[in-house]
Amino acid sequence: MSGPVDLKADVAEILVSEEAIQERVRELGQRISDDYRGRNLTLVSVLKGSLPFMADLMRAIDVPVRIDLMEVSSYGGTATESSGLVRILKDLSASIADEDVLLVEDIIDTGLTLNYLIRYLRGKNPASLRICTLLDKPARRLVDIPVDYTGFTIEDRFVVGYGLDYGELYRNLRFVGVLRPEVYSGGG
Repeated sequence: MSGPVDLKADVAEILVSEEAIQERVRELGQRISDDYRGRNLTLVSVLKGSLPFMADLMRAIDVPVRIDLMEVSSYGGTATESSGLVRILKDLSASIADEDVLLVEDIIDTGLTLNYLIRYLRGKNPASLRICTLLDKPARRLVDIPVDYTGFTIEDRFVVGYGLDYGELYRNLRFVGVLRPEVYSGGG
């Protein structure tokens, strides 16, 4: 990307408004709180995209929570397609053995990266492991992933905002929007 970027002008349409996100996060927080009542919960955020979602979600949960962060890389040749190869750039800071763990994702697309992470985390012997995602894009799914908590199911569109990026930009938008194709196809 060259020159200044106009974040909002690069968005073709708002797919999920800030208000809709906040309402859904409150609902998910209540469901998670009810499901984990009387238990301690460890939220694991997959950096960087899920950070805004996890920050809001943990404040909507009213049972004791511990948080941890992981960073993985699964993108290969292009910035818009996953290579299917996963590298752990930052591992968990503490043990999750015998802990109830909720893996917090920004978006589930092909499921390849998440499938790897689920297997990896199960190898650390948590008491339970569940998945919570802000966005689910089932049209692109290559691996069946059991999602326990879903914010929104969306069509196969290139989305940014609320943590989701293109070229490390757009994460700070307070909504989820569809990025104009000319921005990521080189025509803009």
